[in-house]
Amino acid sequence: MSPEDPDGTEPDPRFSLANERTFLAWIRTALALVAGGLAVTQVLPSFGFPGGRRFLGLPLMAVGAVIAWMSYSHWSAVQSAMRRGEPLPGSPMLRVVSLTVAVVAVFAAVFAIVSKS
Repeated sequence: MSPEDPDGTEPDPRFSLANERTFLAWIRTALALVAGGLAVTQVLPSFGFPGGRRFLGLPLMAVGAVIAWMSYSHWSAVQSAMRRGEPLPGSPMLRVVSLTVAVVAVFAAVFAIVSKS
């Protein structure tokens, strides 16, 4: 069921607007990950070995793209659940973002420690 379907009841506008703000926050997070990944690959000084910047930046950009894609699906699922009076669905995006940032941070620290520059 899409949020535009007439089945169910119209949710309280405050909840719909909160759901929209959450969607926009996920889009901002995705944009920050993509921009951060791009900055890592293009602006950061070399770590002294080939591919180091790409190894850190490309996963950030990829996860940013995935989050941007998933955020609409999540918004739609929450909106539909509110219309039907069902429990709100969970989101794997929290785990994906936190795990990605943690792993990239660990690798960045290792790269910074072993870097020749």
